[in-house]
Amino acid sequence: MVTAHISAAPGDFAPDVLMPGDPRRARRIAETILQNARLVTDVRGIEGYTGTYRGAPLSVLASGMGMPSVTIYATELFRFYGVRRIVRVGTAGGIPASVGLRDVVVATAAHTDSAMGSRRIDGVHLSHAASFGLAAAAARAAEAGGGSGDGAGPRTHIGPVFTTDHFYLERPALFERLETHGTLAVEMEAAGLYATAAAEGGQALAVLTVSDHVRHAQALTPDERETDFDRAVTIAATALLPETNS
Repeated sequence: MVTAHISAAPGDFAPDVLMPGDPRRARRIAETILQNARLVTDVRGIEGYTGTYRGAPLSVLASGMGMPSVTIYATELFRFYGVRRIVRVGTAGGIPASVGLRDVVVATAAHTDSAMGSRRIDGVHLSHAASFGLAAAAARAAEAGGGSGDGAGPRTHIGPVFTTDHFYLERPALFERLETHGTLAVEMEAAGLYATAAAEGGQALAVLTVSDHVRHAQALTPDERETDFDRAVTIAATALLPETNS
């Protein structure tokens, strides 16, 4: 079935999908970690590929930027293409000082200031949480790959993030309050993806590379953003393997 935003044929997508925001990252993932990758969709320049990773079928599809875009692609994948699990692999801004550049954040939950995320049932505000099995598998993959301890290299942090509609958000008092509640990073898609997975009966997770810091004048260059997220991609892809989820 061809949707308004995806031109793939039935069966073109694997049940598991990695979802970066940038189409160039989708192409890079296909070229660097997938075997026998083939292009299955490129509507509006949003590229999707399917191949295998360590023998298991795996697809990658770019989502674009922000909750409105990611919810469109996630809904169509879950509803029309038989996808069951989506792991977002993107970038985020670190909030506490303990979260440094190039660190990886496994987002177990996503707070949000977006009206899109304010889903309610009979007055109850729904939480935006990752699928526990995927989060646990990502934690195991990170530990097996190193970097989860107190070494000098990039580390892995596991906990909640803040999803916002505002890229240029200058509210230091808000970030201070979020930090006191254990929030690790700020980004723009996870809450929308988690809400969509819950509504569509799928599973979702975000594994994020810290590309800048909201408290300090620190940021990766555009080229570094393209190359320094490989560890997060490996953690995400490994978390989707059957043996990691067992």
